[in-house]
Amino acid sequence: MTTVVIAVILTALMFDFTNGFHDTANAMATSIATGALRPRIAVILAGVLNLVGAFLSVQVALTISGGLVDEARITPEVIFGGLVGAILWNLLTWLLGLPSSSSHALFGGLIGATWVFAGSDAIQFAAVVGKVLVPLVLSPIVAGVIALIATAVAYRLARHGDPRTVTRGFRSAQVVSASMVALAHGTNDAQKTMGVITLTLITVGLLPVHAAPPPWVIAVCGLAIAAGTATGGWRIIQTLGRRITEIESPQGFAAETASTAVILSAAPLGFALSTTQVTSGAVFGSAAGRRAGTVRWRVAGRMAVAWLLTLPAAAVAGALAAWVAARGPVGTVLVGAVLVVVAGVIYAVARRAPVNAATVNDAPALRPVAVAAPAAA
Repeated sequence: MTTVVIAVILTALMFDFTNGFHDTANAMATSIATGALRPRIAVILAGVLNLVGAFLSVQVALTISGGLVDEARITPEVIFGGLVGAILWNLLTWLLGLPSSSSHALFGGLIGATWVFAGSDAIQFAAVVGKVLVPLVLSPIVAGVIALIATAVAYRLARHGDPRTVTRGFRSAQVVSASMVALAHGTNDAQKTMGVITLTLITVGLLPVHAAPPPWVIAVCGLAIAAGTATGGWRIIQTLGRRITEIESPQGFAAETASTAVILSAAPLGFALSTTQVTSGAVFGSAAGRRAGTVRWRVAGRMAVAWLLTLPAAAVAGALAAWVAARGPVGTVLVGAVLVVVAGVIYAVARRAPVNAATVNDAPALRPVAVAAPAAA
């Protein structure tokens, strides 16, 4: 292993860590919002289950290491540039509290870096469309429809029950459903960093083409995303749990169950889903399935803009970083220094308006914009 390869592996694990705290909300935001789990306990539980989930499958990792770009035409410096682009986008959207996709930031950074270094024909566009773009469009819609139906059924079954008993029962169920989302998140998202590290080892000949991630890669990636998750991405938890819609326990259970079903169904097929978009779609669907549900559409609009910008913005950042890093060791060091400086600045800005476990449920009251309930509700 050269110094550059080691630097790429460490940068990939840094991305994995940011993926963890950026996407903690996917598993635990709704359970924290309804009071089913205390914030600190929720993020620690999510971290442990992320680690377990990392060992359940490698199909998504194989999609990234051998399906998106031509590994014979890129170098570790190119992958390093793509990772830098993804990390910068993750940090920016975390600062803004926007549940954007860490997965698509990674894909965008890697595609942009490969394009500027080796040309567009080094990108497997059929795989990008089939494994990334189609799931990007369909997965939040499918999750939303499932959550809408599940929410309507849950409220219908509970309509004659004592409200306090119903709330306690669904809160208990949410502990299980939120845990399953955390497990699914580890299964899906930890694999993406596994795929990047495996791709790096393939490009320098340390692994054969189309090799599966070695056990040590699986372990370190699982630990990195678990550590990131356990730190708690409080800003995005607040957005997903409180700023989109007011969530009740039956609604939260339905959203979490829908998210789990979609993510775990896709992972064995190698579809690189965005767990952020799946869970966000499920939250919107659950709001539509609840008769008195409300949605803050301004926040929803900001999220939609972030979703649309993630791939191209990360691609541009990744392309620029890869172009500089590919100039030689000085370029690689320069890109690394820029990453450290920008990360430090973002952290300093975030410290001026902190969001933590004690304040995560503080959010402005929702505007009374009713969501029409389905006839079956």
